[in-house]
Amino acid sequence: QVQLVESGGGLVQAGGSLRLSCAASGSIFSTSIMGWYRQAPGKQRELVASITSSGSTNYVDSVKGRFTISRDNAKNTVPLQMNSLKPEDTAVYYCWYGDYRGYEAWGQGTQVTVSS
Repeated sequence: QVQLVESGGGLVQAGGSLRLSCAASGSIFSTSIMGWYRQAPGKQRELVASITSSGSTNYVDSVKGRFTISRDNAKNTVPLQMNSLKPEDTAVYYCWYGDYRGYEAWGQGTQVTVSS
């Protein structure tokens, strides 16, 4: 099993920055994908950004150029740097892990609130 623990959420004004971090532990496979999802009230959960174990990244269009995902395979951490935040970025952000076995794991979520 894989356990994920997020940190770094909070309240920030529009235009500000926050850095989320996800620490993974357990049976982490070298070939895996990790990422961040978010879910706003009344909306479906959406994939914000993902990164493979080899460093390939993917972003939802609405955050391109503002958010940056990275990965430290030695420490099993996945930070998400969020700049130029907008009120529409307000959501609960979840760390996610997936590997070639089809196994998935989710963190407990961290609230990000951007005030206008």
